[in-house]
Amino acid sequence: MFLKDYLADLTETMNEYAQTGLIQSSEISTAFRNEKIGLIQGRMVFVDGSTLLFKEYVDVRYRLDKKAYSFHYQDRQATLRFRYDNAFHKPALGFTDHKHLGHEIIPAEIPNLEDILAEIVRVYFSEE
Repeated sequence: MFLKDYLADLTETMNEYAQTGLIQSSEISTAFRNEKIGLIQGRMVFVDGSTLLFKEYVDVRYRLDKKAYSFHYQDRQATLRFRYDNAFHKPALGFTDHKHLGHEIIPAEIPNLEDILAEIVRVYFSEE
């Protein structure tokens, strides 16, 4: 796999969710070190004014390896709804991959963009 292929997959996922009418605007940018290692950043604004900001520093030489990542979802007032990341904390958390829910930090699997968008739609846009 090359980064351009991974980027194409991300773009396809963004386009699929844009077709739902829930996404008002989206953008994606890249800074590739080479064809297998680089930074991908994106932003999606939803119809309620909430925003998903994401970045992934990935290495696809042998397999998809997210060296650093953050998926930050916030409401219209920029209040955190959730964030998945692998940022180092002091004091140490005892786990690397985690999810922020307000002031709570819990262990979490490394998500992909499709997982994040599905969670946003299920939790914040589902019809009750």
